[in-house]
Amino acid sequence: MTRRSVGAALPLLALFFAGACSPTVKVEAPDKPIVINLNVKIEHDIRVKIDKDVEELLKTNPDIF
Repeated sequence: MTRRSVGAALPLLALFFAGACSPTVKVEAPDKPIVINLNVKIEHDIRVKIDKDVEELLKTNPDIF
């Protein structure tokens, strides 16, 4: 081998070894199922403001609803 061929082969050899050292990524499904606990307590406090005219109407006609 001549110096020129060794000089040309050296970068290719370096790329080969650099590629061999690259990290490996594996994607696998978990062994156990994924559990999501949703312990949520929802409370509502609803307040209704009524106009005085509507309030009087409801007092005079309680069976309207």
